[in-house]
Amino acid sequence: MAEFTANAKRVDPYKNFKFKVKWDGKYVAGISKVSALKKTTQVVKHRAGGDPSTVRKSIGQTDWEPITLERGVTHDPAFEQWANKVWDYANSSALGQEVSLGDFRKDIVIEMYNVAGQKVIAYNCYRCWPSEFTAMPELDGQGNAVAIQSLTIQCEGWDRDQSVTEPTEPTFTDPS
Repeated sequence: MAEFTANAKRVDPYKNFKFKVKWDGKYVAGISKVSALKKTTQVVKHRAGGDPSTVRKSIGQTDWEPITLERGVTHDPAFEQWANKVWDYANSSALGQEVSLGDFRKDIVIEMYNVAGQKVIAYNCYRCWPSEFTAMPELDGQGNAVAIQSLTIQCEGWDRDQSVTEPTEPTFTDPS
């Protein structure tokens, strides 16, 4: 059975290093890492007194793990602006103004691309909001690394965007 329908000769799975994240209809600059999309459904164990000495299992509540986005520190304020909608120190002196309740939640889209740069998979993540923001990492005068900021967001569910289908992969001859 072919693993890919439009590209039946393809045998290697997609790589994890080409992706984009979008919210408010715009791509967010410089994201270098996105944690896994993971959901867990609780197992509810039960047994009636007259049942055999085994436990029955049924489904319980489903929870979606937080999603962490990382990127190098730049002057782009997108992470900080969203984090400040949950609680903003500058506005905390005015009672009732420290949380932007009208728009602190966002739907985000995580898109994955093949090595040719074609979009191959996308997931829509719903009712997301930032629960943790690292504006500036630990600094080290002896270090030699990129300064990374991170945003951890909670979500209330995600699903695969079924409108994104497997593209026909390009082929060319160079030089012609």
